Amino acid sequence: VGRAGAALRSPADQVTLAAEAVADAAADRDGAAITSSGLTKRFGKQLVVDDLALEVPSGAVYGFIGPNGSGKTTTIRMLLGLVRPDAGTCALLGGIMPAAGGEVLPKVGALVEGPAFHPYLSGRANLLRLDAADRRSDPATASARVAAAIDRVGLSAAARKRYRAYSLGMRQRLGIAAALLQPRELLVLDEPTNGLDPQGTREVRHLIGDLAADGTTIFVSSHLLAEVEQLCTHLGVMRTGRLVAQGPMRELRALTAIRFQVRTPDAELALATVAALGVTDAARVPAGVAGSLGEVAPERIVAALVNAGVAVAEFAQVTPTLEDLFVQLTGEGFDVSG
Repeated sequence: VGRAGAALRSPADQVTLAAEAVADAAADRDGAAITSSGLTKRFGKQLVVDDLALEVPSGAVYGFIGPNGSGKTTTIRMLLGLVRPDAGTCALLGGIMPAAGGEVLPKVGALVEGPAFHPYLSGRANLLRLDAADRRSDPATASARVAAAIDRVGLSAAARKRYRAYSLGMRQRLGIAAALLQPRELLVLDEPTNGLDPQGTREVRHLIGDLAADGTTIFVSSHLLAEVEQLCTHLGVMRTGRLVAQGPMRELRALTAIRFQVRTPDAELALATVAALGVTDAARVPAGVAGSLGEVAPERIVAALVNAGVAVAEFAQVTPTLEDLFVQLTGEGFDVSG
């Protein structure tokens, strides 16, 4: 057809061909469950999501973290076809969204910005209504599916209680149960432990682990960094609408330098000693001195301190936490939300 054929194509045809090209590229990425390229969204003059390029491997538990207002929920809404991007494309399970929503979304369970149910119906009745609205559901097995989903999130004792009497944590669990009414290849969870007590948080963590072990890809946005650290195999970090880091958890944690702490009454002499070894960020702390190891071996630091006459009461190597990485990448502290 060549150039003449290309010139005769309508703008709609050209958009379709571009989407197909992106889909082919997404399919070539080794089994990625979620991909995006140049994903951008503005609300008025505010740039909320800027040139986002996600890649979530199939079978991963992908933690999506960032400070409040960094664009996480808007990104999730674009991925699910709830909000149209101003630029760029995104694909779920190889299908370009939102065009492929009819084919892809039945394989996707989602909990976004808290669940919404009929307050005057019981938890069980709400799930039965949702199940009945699904054209692929078999009415003959609806009760069994609903019971299994409720049991999986630990709500069996409250299944016949009206939704308006549910606590916030119970409502979160019911929302997760709704996402599990059908077998899913991908779960997208926005703050799934919001409002849960410690026991409920542990139960959701175990549930996500079980689902991941069954082969389900989990994309979870959370402000609980300790939970993300325990759950996730991969991580994406947002800051002011941009993805500032992405990859396997072990690789991203390697970006944060391992630190050391020396408990000593001779802080000034210890500072001078470690500075001579090339430790450039050493500083006084209440019990002594702390700094980054960098390329300096711990035993070399200890030997130098002892040889210099520093009274070393304790030397500790400190492994960086996910919070350390978060602060390094975003410049913000631990108190963040989705």
